[in-house]
Amino acid sequence: MWYDLGVKKAKNNTVIYQNNKGAIEFKGDFRRDTIWATQAQIIQLFGVDQSVVSRHIKNIFASGEVNIKSNMQNMHIANSDKPVLTYSLDVVLGVGYRTNSRIAIEFRKWATKTLKDHLVEGYTINRRRLAQTADRLQDLQDTVSFLQRKSKHKLLAGQEKEILSLLSDYAKTISLLENYDDNNIAQAKGIKGRYRLTYETAIKVISAIKKELRGGELFGKELNHNLEAIIGNLYQSQGGDDIYPTLEEKVAHLLYFIIKDHPFVDGNKRIASFLFVYLLDRNDYLFKKGGERKINDNALTALTLLVATSSPREKFRMVSIITNLLMR
Repeated sequence: MWYDLGVKKAKNNTVIYQNNKGAIEFKGDFRRDTIWATQAQIIQLFGVDQSVVSRHIKNIFASGEVNIKSNMQNMHIANSDKPVLTYSLDVVLGVGYRTNSRIAIEFRKWATKTLKDHLVEGYTINRRRLAQTADRLQDLQDTVSFLQRKSKHKLLAGQEKEILSLLSDYAKTISLLENYDDNNIAQAKGIKGRYRLTYETAIKVISAIKKELRGGELFGKELNHNLEAIIGNLYQSQGGDDIYPTLEEKVAHLLYFIIKDHPFVDGNKRIASFLFVYLLDRNDYLFKKGGERKINDNALTALTLLVATSSPREKFRMVSIITNLLMR
């Protein structure tokens, strides 16, 4: 009795047909809606002699039942140094109906189901990927437009070089997505931070900054414990899951909220930048593998000013820019 234990697919599109004597691995060719089998596999499948299989294949091609050019090809297979002749599903079924129609019928049902399942699954996956690509492409294009507009803001004068660098990075990503393939859809994933910033530590850091910069009396003077609320928000959870699950999201929101919510009488942008760097450093995430800062001082200054000049409705865009810079 032949039976199907389910389609097992590997990265090389191998599909496995299981029977009561073992398994046969066929090469799936889902673009052509077929599978490819060697002569040895056809012999194993139908349990007949090689001479019988060879004769039937010769007659199938000679009679014009199937076209030899599109139904026979050389293919590299595992554990073989040389290409091996393989035959399409139509040839395999042609041999089957001439030798063992019962097995051929069962195999045809299995192959049809296998190819149909892959077609449906592949269509669903590709449709989802294309939709994701379109959404991401639009988001990137919107970001480029956003940066272009902001580069003309008078408060960002002198930051044109850094903004141009940001534009260049986003333009490269857009180019990749416009020439879409499976390898380009994947987006970088963030990391879980090991170090958790506390309000008490932040106050100590701000005190040290004030001494270093010789800030005035109002520098770092907190208003109504607003900083404590901001830091608390970074580590909020809902239903057991962090609202900002990655370190990149946490530091991006820390920078954004301190700049936009003005928790201090004076020094908000400088304090935001220092705490941003401090939290990255304590999580060993400040530098690239080559030793270069992920976001250098000039880029951080440009980001700080971009946040400062952005409107509340542009919050998502700004946070997205910061997290993408950290993850790239």
